[in-house]
Amino acid sequence: MKKLLVSISLAFAVITSSVANAQTRLTLSTFVPASHPIMTDVIKPWTESVAEATNGRVKVLILPSPLGHPKAHYDLARDGQADITFGSPGYTPGRFNLYKMVEFPFTGDSAASTSVAYWRVYKEYLEQAGEYEDVKVLTLFTHGPGQIHNSKRDINSQKDLAGLKMRVGGGIMNDLASELGAVTLQKPSPSSYELLSSGVADGTLFPLESVVSFNIQDIVTHTTIIPGGLYNFGFFIVMNKERFESLSEEDQAAIDSVSGEALARIAGEMWDRQDARGLKAMQENGNTILNANEDFIVEIIRAFRPMEQKWIAQANKTGVDGEAALNEFRKLAEEIE
Repeated sequence: MKKLLVSISLAFAVITSSVANAQTRLTLSTFVPASHPIMTDVIKPWTESVAEATNGRVKVLILPSPLGHPKAHYDLARDGQADITFGSPGYTPGRFNLYKMVEFPFTGDSAASTSVAYWRVYKEYLEQAGEYEDVKVLTLFTHGPGQIHNSKRDINSQKDLAGLKMRVGGGIMNDLASELGAVTLQKPSPSSYELLSSGVADGTLFPLESVVSFNIQDIVTHTTIIPGGLYNFGFFIVMNKERFESLSEEDQAAIDSVSGEALARIAGEMWDRQDARGLKAMQENGNTILNANEDFIVEIIRAFRPMEQKWIAQANKTGVDGEAALNEFRKLAEEIE
């Protein structure tokens, strides 16, 4: 009897070990802190959705610290240093271009609508150009409409903005802020507190959510809200291509089912909730919040129109119908909102 029990125990141990070994573990690197809403409301729930969709066969492990600088996160996935990464093409100027479609002013007041529109237009128009061909794109999305925040004065004209040192993330927000007369400091969002608290920067371009998330509401006490946003900013969640292809077709399909448009919508809805909370917190903090007047809006339009035409021309060179893609993005964002 004792030998039989030992045999059963050994068999159970072998089975348990085999099941454990059969589970695929994927690493995920991100540069935002664990307390940021992108982690608590989007990435962590998504990892749980992956486990559920694959019946526990695939588990995504969020690394306790980033494997590199924010601008390195695309390459970390491409090269397999991490299986999955969260990042932004805007942090590597000159490398990507088509994502700038989502960054122009006045795209809308809802991140959920712009995120879903972005994913759909990417699949229909932009994917064929191959900018992300060396990774598996799990989703693309935007944050909420970007606004102007600074520690010096109210801003309601190009003249008011001129000369202020503004932290920007790159892409259109960098080009547009420069065209409007600001001195731009191209730095990732986590550097904002240090730059602003030390006086190196006078302000930043951020969605309303980020002012509170990065704890700068007591520093940048002047905010100007542009209807539809002064700019927007695109993000990606990508996976090492070979690692994805090594999964079974069943698990690939399961991961796709909880990624793509579904994940873009979840991310956008998170930004919308957090923007509302951020605005409320800034109001309760006594910050000055202005709505841009018509004259300032006209100045912004004049500044970005040449950038829009330049983007369309660049997109056309890649084989993408730039004007059609941009029009479809704006149309979808308005319809979804």
